[in-house]
Amino acid sequence: MVQYFTIDHNARTATCPAGVQRPITTRGHATFGAICATCPLRARCTTSARGRKLVIGEHDQIRREHRARPRDPQFQADYRRHRPMVERSIAWLTRGARRVPYRGVDKSDTWWTLRAASINLRTLLRLGLTPLPTGWATV
Repeated sequence: MVQYFTIDHNARTATCPAGVQRPITTRGHATFGAICATCPLRARCTTSARGRKLVIGEHDQIRREHRARPRDPQFQADYRRHRPMVERSIAWLTRGARRVPYRGVDKSDTWWTLRAASINLRTLLRLGLTPLPTGWATV
C-alpha cells in the first residue's frame, strides 16, 4: 500500500494524498475518519471502514530525515566506498570466532580487543609494514 501523507511538524498538521488536512493532536494522532468514505484515493491510503488514522511518534521528523539521507548522491558514494571494507572487517572478526571463549565482560572485552589488534597488524603487514631506523612505516 503506497502512502504519501505529508506531515508538517511546525504547524502540527497531516495532509492526505487527496489534499485533506487534519490537525495532529497532542498525543500524536491525526484522524481522517469519515472523509475517507467518499475519497477517490481511498485505496492508496486505507482499507479500514473507519478511515485512516495516523500515529505520529515524537521522533517522526528525525526518522523521516534519516530515511531521506540515502537518496543523497554523496551519501550513496560514501556508502559504496566504505561498506565493502566494513563488511569485510566484520567477517574477519567473526570468522572462526562466533563465540567468545571466556566468561565475564572484562575477559571477553580483552579477547575482542586483542583479536581486532591482531587483524589490524595482519592488514598492516600485508600493506608492507617494515621496520625503519626511525620506527615503522608502510612502503
